[in-house]
Amino acid sequence: MDVIELKKTANEVRKGIVTAVHAAKAGHPGGSLSAADVFTYLYFEEMNIDPKNPQKPDRDRFVLSKGHTAPGLYSTLAQRGYFPVEDLKTLRHIGSYLQGHPDMKHIPGVDMSSGSLGQGISAAVGMALSAKLSHEDYRVYTLLGDGEIQEGQVWEAAMFAGHRQLDNLVVIVDNNGLQIDGNVADVCSPYPIDKKFEAFNFHVIADVDAHDFEALAAAFKEARETKGMPTAIILKSTKGKGVSFMENKAGWHGKAPNDEEYAIAMDELEKAGEALCQK
Repeated sequence: MDVIELKKTANEVRKGIVTAVHAAKAGHPGGSLSAADVFTYLYFEEMNIDPKNPQKPDRDRFVLSKGHTAPGLYSTLAQRGYFPVEDLKTLRHIGSYLQGHPDMKHIPGVDMSSGSLGQGISAAVGMALSAKLSHEDYRVYTLLGDGEIQEGQVWEAAMFAGHRQLDNLVVIVDNNGLQIDGNVADVCSPYPIDKKFEAFNFHVIADVDAHDFEALAAAFKEARETKGMPTAIILKSTKGKGVSFMENKAGWHGKAPNDEEYAIAMDELEKAGEALCQK
């Protein structure tokens, strides 16, 4: 898939995020939108997966450690063909399989239930170790929030991954600079993120533009070619990316748009999609 097609797909993912959160009247649009491009790259380019056979043994694994951004993952899985896009409108509704956080028992394509911050990376490290012990060649990817890495369990997992030289593991940090209470640097600064991962024996690829598919491609290629140590990709992203009134606003961390806001957001995304079609 070329860059324009990836951008078109990511734009559809963003539409799905806004639609799902609006329909639920709850959810986390800001961090879902900031990660929409990396979700798209992972599921449409990077990972060895098959929507027709979600449990195939040799598939690459993905763990959404920042599980509250489930709308982003769900929208991507729907676009990739794991379940109908129309089902996104049932997010968080009673009886829907699309819960507020990923559930591996009910949602096709979800490899690990997550949501309690800090725990997803530990599960991903376990999967990567399992692959090594079983002499399997699948790779494991996990996406963390920059606020999430304030959790101590993240660094226990990182220490273990570095010690065991898990070069089949890629830890991705969505550094959009904002968490529920405001700027991450003010709440409890995680900086310098790159030096911390380096201290735990990770190969670090820092300051990757999260919204540039060529930059993402280069980073994941470098990670794949790195041997003898896990890789951490530190993304520089914009919270709420793609919806003007949500961009760089901490208030949109966990708030649904009302009907008027939904209409404005979808109009912006429609126009962005039309512009891409003319390229």
